[in-house]
Amino acid sequence: MTDVAAYQPLRSIKSWAEEDRPREKLMLKGKAALTDAELLAILVNSGTADLSAVDVARKILEGVGSSLHELAKRNVKELSKFRGIGEARAITIVAALELGRRRREQEPVQRRRITCSRDAYDEIRPHLLDVPHEEFWVLLLNRSNEVIRPVQISAGGISGTVADPRIIFKAGLEQLASGIILVHNHPSGNLTPSQADRDLTRKLKDGARLLDMPILDHLIFSDRSYLSFADEGIL
Repeated sequence: MTDVAAYQPLRSIKSWAEEDRPREKLMLKGKAALTDAELLAILVNSGTADLSAVDVARKILEGVGSSLHELAKRNVKELSKFRGIGEARAITIVAALELGRRRREQEPVQRRRITCSRDAYDEIRPHLLDVPHEEFWVLLLNRSNEVIRPVQISAGGISGTVADPRIIFKAGLEQLASGIILVHNHPSGNLTPSQADRDLTRKLKDGARLLDMPILDHLIFSDRSYLSFADEGIL
């Protein structure tokens, strides 16, 4: 008897359950949840009349013995021989694999570990040196007190700038920070904290405690020196 199912039209990826579509699956479950074929299918982007993008990706992997190393050796002309792969898609695959190769060659960036207020000052100095107006920055730290990244929160006038707690905590949450160092500059060189500086620090410290993302220090920066709230015992 003839297999009727063989004549049924292919279900497109759009008809799959959302959690099974490669792009949606990546968003819902993370990149590690995808198979090699599903990741490659995102690069392939679309299938043929009777093959989904995932099917096309599987055919490609079968053609290289399911080895990403072998796939990376194929050039545009060789990839274009696979069904459903034109020059543009082949270029996309080659470019993606080349980025992966270059990443392996690069040494991981050595993060600065903050052990004292001077370390924090030296870290932020390239960003605030010679700035003629007030700016508010945060240093986001991991559990080892290494700098994940510095983030500018706001820039203002000569005598002040606004630091919105929501923006500060949003930056910390997005980077999965375990600690925050607040920094703002005084272009005048006066390192005396204002009452507004003290109030803001206290407000942020209380909010950070609830998020388990403590405020470790607040620096008032000038080109020649700084004041540390932690060192002064006023944090």
